[in-house]
Amino acid sequence: MTAESEVDIKYLKAAGRVVAGALKKMMKHAQPGITTAELDNIGKEFLEKEGAKSAPQAMYDFPGATCISISPVIAHGIPNDYVLKEGELINIDVSAELDGYFADTGASMIVAKRIPELEKLLDATKSALNKAVHAAKAGALLNSIGKTIQDEATRKGYGVIYDLTGHGIGRKLHDEPSNIHNFHNPSDRRTLNEGLVLAIEPFLTTGKGRVVEKKDGWSLQTADKTIAAQFEHTIIVTKNEPIILTL
Repeated sequence: MTAESEVDIKYLKAAGRVVAGALKKMMKHAQPGITTAELDNIGKEFLEKEGAKSAPQAMYDFPGATCISISPVIAHGIPNDYVLKEGELINIDVSAELDGYFADTGASMIVAKRIPELEKLLDATKSALNKAVHAAKAGALLNSIGKTIQDEATRKGYGVIYDLTGHGIGRKLHDEPSNIHNFHNPSDRRTLNEGLVLAIEPFLTTGKGRVVEKKDGWSLQTADKTIAAQFEHTIIVTKNEPIILTL
């Protein structure tokens, strides 16, 4: 969607604040011994307390309020009775609807341990996200986002996941523009307009950058079972600095 008024911006900010709060609380509780279902319930209770609804459940009947992915799964992991272990690389993705507006955020983390190899990947992915959201300016090519992500990944010694993309958002979870690639696609000549609402989510990996769907019909893991990380913000595009809704 395109935010066309201060009212739109107000409600989008409210939705962004709620998903960011849920993600922060879930990351705090992502400790060894907790099941992913218990962690998901923490997020669900937070969203409900704020008057928000889980977007994956509302839009796609996803079997969880949030997506919790344990490496090598990187997206759409289903919360269940799996018990988190120290040193695991996990990703938490929270999206919700509040008063008719949607926001989406996500982060990868290491459970209760410092592991330099994984921290390097997390730092590189955070850097790619930060640079990508600031590359998203009104009048620029949409593909400037993907080019920025891929350039930063390459600079840091990683590849991108080609099969997973960012997306438009706002009045629904997945809106136009679709397929906001995490790589440079010179044939994509779409441009960014003022007020456009986007979910930007770089995925960086040590592998070849392809994913496969598991037998559960939802979970997506790296095809070569290599590690990967994702960080995500929902933003409103402006001519200058973006309005980051999910800080």
